[in-house]
Amino acid sequence: MPAERASKLGHLEVIKCPLVQKLCKNFEDPDYTPKSSNAVWQKLPNKGQELKIVFSSDGSLQTIEAPQPPYKAIAFVKTALMKLDQYAISKLDKEAPNPFALRDIMEHSALFHSTAFPLRHVLIQGKTIYNTVREIIYESVKDTGLNDALDGAMMNTLKWIAYDGWSPEPKDHLEEFGCPHCHQNKATLPFGEERGQCPNCGGEIFITDLFGLHLAMQEDYAPNQVASDYMSVSETLMIFTPIKYYWENNREIIRDCLFVKDGPLSLRATLAKLSAPIRRFFKFAKENGFDIAMIGQEKTGAFFDHLQLIGQNAPSGSIFIPDNSYIRNEVQHSNLLGVYGSDTNYGAKVFVKYNDYHKMVINVPTGERGEFVEHPSISNLIAIDNIIATLPKILSNRYEGALLPVELANGIASLSTYPSAKVLELFSQTLTKS
Repeated sequence: MPAERASKLGHLEVIKCPLVQKLCKNFEDPDYTPKSSNAVWQKLPNKGQELKIVFSSDGSLQTIEAPQPPYKAIAFVKTALMKLDQYAISKLDKEAPNPFALRDIMEHSALFHSTAFPLRHVLIQGKTIYNTVREIIYESVKDTGLNDALDGAMMNTLKWIAYDGWSPEPKDHLEEFGCPHCHQNKATLPFGEERGQCPNCGGEIFITDLFGLHLAMQEDYAPNQVASDYMSVSETLMIFTPIKYYWENNREIIRDCLFVKDGPLSLRATLAKLSAPIRRFFKFAKENGFDIAMIGQEKTGAFFDHLQLIGQNAPSGSIFIPDNSYIRNEVQHSNLLGVYGSDTNYGAKVFVKYNDYHKMVINVPTGERGEFVEHPSISNLIAIDNIIATLPKILSNRYEGALLPVELANGIASLSTYPSAKVLELFSQTLTKS
């Protein structure tokens, strides 16, 4: 039997309704004048140095769902890391880059990571979806796949962050997290370990259980959000991998690097357990004379939409850093009392306008006691002078406020609705045993 469909004539009664007609006649469409009086724009700093090396990370996912019962679902995730130098970027046309020049740049400068998650009605023999996804997350972070240069690097980066491996006094054990077996918040691992037993129940746990993605799963079901959250973790570990490498091998190179992550510098919900050690690392690095230049660029969402409203009246060459009160009242229009992003964000929101064509929302880490800054100022933003001096050199003219390194990383990581989704659907049907 076919599925029930919505009526194609149901709108007629709506538009004939006297009440609806009366209300719509009273609706007005005034010329919108954005309120910008609360946004305090300042001149962009102009004392920074241009950074010569740029790293960027991006990710993409596609969830393939069967249209017929039992509605099997598999999620494919791909993340990428790009390394570029200013000399290579200067040779590219910012409006229509030569595809062969892009190919030559990406051939030796790109690493990528791919994985797949069974979400519904797809099993590995003898295992539940719950345990299968947990193991896949663990094996994916270890990444023994296509990139020899990336083999195991994400796992090493995760341990470096989670155990405060950058510190002279690293943690002797992980912060306690929810056990996937006894569900008590008593699971932990000793320093440097990737897997072990829960101290409370003795069940096997992985370091990746720290993310808490299992809390949203059932024995035979995993929501799409699990794949999305894993992509966020992977993007974060990707961009911190070169930071870890240079920190341990040649810290001076970090002074010449800009690290660009697509999306905000935040980790939602249970993933936020990594945000605190990341903030501590930025503080520690700054105190030791290394201002690490990192940004996260938001190309969609509430903050991007808000910039479109207030940015048109902002002066060119200006910067605005909203505090918690502004974000709650003007961006979120919320009555929540908590401090926005205090647990999840490791960067402050920053609106930047170079000119009428190039304005953007970026996130910049702060170095204030390793804690979230409720009322950030320019002085709180790590390496902001160098960041502002570098961004004009990597702007792209293909899209508003676009950054070329993010475009290139997206070109590697992107899984389009067509043809990628269709190819992955056929691929999953071919490999999945019925």
